[in-house]
Amino acid sequence: MSTDSALADGVREALAVDPDEFAARAEEEAEIVKQELRDGSFDNHQSIVGFEYEFYAVADGRWSEESRAGEYALMRVPRRLLELMGFEKELGLHNAEMSTSPQPLSDHGLRAQLAEVRARLEAAENTAGVEGMRLVSDGIWTIPPTGETARGYLTDCVDVDGVTVAVNMSDSVRYHAMANAGADDRWGTVVEAPGVSLAADTVMPESLITSIQPHYQVAHAETLPRHFRYALRIAGPLLALGVNSPFFPPELYDEGWDGQRVLAEGAAENRIHVFESVLNERTEDDKVRFPRDVHDVETAVDRIAGDETLVPMPEPEGTDRFDDAFATFRTKHGSYWRWVRPVFEGASRSSANARIEFRPIAAQPTVRDSIAFQAAFAGLMEALPQREHPVIRLDWETARDNFYAAVADGLGADVEWIGRDGETTTDTDAIYEDLLDHAEAGLRTAGCPEEEAASWLAPLRWRVANRTTPASWKRDRVRARLDAGDDFETAVHDTQREYIDRQSETLVEGGFSAWKDSGEAE
Repeated sequence: MSTDSALADGVREALAVDPDEFAARAEEEAEIVKQELRDGSFDNHQSIVGFEYEFYAVADGRWSEESRAGEYALMRVPRRLLELMGFEKELGLHNAEMSTSPQPLSDHGLRAQLAEVRARLEAAENTAGVEGMRLVSDGIWTIPPTGETARGYLTDCVDVDGVTVAVNMSDSVRYHAMANAGADDRWGTVVEAPGVSLAADTVMPESLITSIQPHYQVAHAETLPRHFRYALRIAGPLLALGVNSPFFPPELYDEGWDGQRVLAEGAAENRIHVFESVLNERTEDDKVRFPRDVHDVETAVDRIAGDETLVPMPEPEGTDRFDDAFATFRTKHGSYWRWVRPVFEGASRSSANARIEFRPIAAQPTVRDSIAFQAAFAGLMEALPQREHPVIRLDWETARDNFYAAVADGLGADVEWIGRDGETTTDTDAIYEDLLDHAEAGLRTAGCPEEEAASWLAPLRWRVANRTTPASWKRDRVRARLDAGDDFETAVHDTQREYIDRQSETLVEGGFSAWKDSGEAE
């Protein structure tokens, strides 16, 4: 972290920005974006894919005293180490993030995405290993740093000349400014999830969670609203396949919530609850939410520009980027937190793009499974609009209900779908056969050979066939440990260690399907 005083000065500078002037700049720049849209600046000759991948660091038991002291306990990543790994800082000091280079949607493009993630992650793991660390791909961490409590790590903060600074948060002015912005009656944040109500003075509790974010750049910006409507209809079913955060650090559960109650009443995807509750606490309107449909591209621009401002950051200094012409609008977009969101940006006119970021999916057990979600999302974005799939007629309210049903119950959720025949169905096998068949068809349309298209999606078909998700895998193991006599904290922590052990063997090259023990009850 930078010196506390310098960080506090940056926060004060951000909070001194006139919110009305900031909003006015964003509205003016929205008109620039609309004109560029009309001029075709955001059009591409083909669809493009990209990917963001978040990790957290844990002790691997080697080298440093801290690493040897706690088996897979959370660890802070030195900033110099992030630079050596070529990763970016995220909210917490334990976080690291990579973003892939955009690639054309094709078999070669997907292979390039997979190869880049594997190459950079393998190099990063080698670098982290020198410090006795391992990077973990997971939805939520449950073992706090050695000698610390999860509650203390997430809530520890200091007052620096009237500015609240979270001790374990990255030195990003924007993150720290969130803790110091807003009306006095909205001071602080609260994690609200089934069984958990954690209060904090900052947004640091959001650092419990990590995600993957597939990006899909549309070839023609004017088609983005139609793609967006389809993206909202597939959000629930894809989330149900990817749930991976069924447990919090055990000490965070409220009184009366023992292991059996958590198994019976807890959510399959607590990451959604964390992000929504922490970041919606400070504003009048919910900034993190399942978004409404958009029916034209200019409406998408207006919604970003008109979104409630939490921190009106200073006007960015100019560079040579194409989108410096709407730099404040771009900054505004940085806090436009929707589970599916449109983006308009580009470092140059030739790279300018209109894309959809798909944000509901937690980080997955292996790279192969993570890229399977990227392939599925991209394939569906290709096929559903081209084939005019009737699921676009699914009521928005039903799509939203599907999403939150998946949060609660994963693959066991009651999800409603309109099949290719136009008939409504709630049959899980029928829904995913239709969904993944169209994803595969979209990949073939993009140039993937038939066998390759099927291969990209095989990890997700396996999950459907076996009714197994990372969340259900964790829940089964915690249940078995409780039945064997373990207390809840031991059951969760030992399950987390088993997860990381399995991942150490399969993260870069293997697949989650290999984790299912032979003969294990489904």
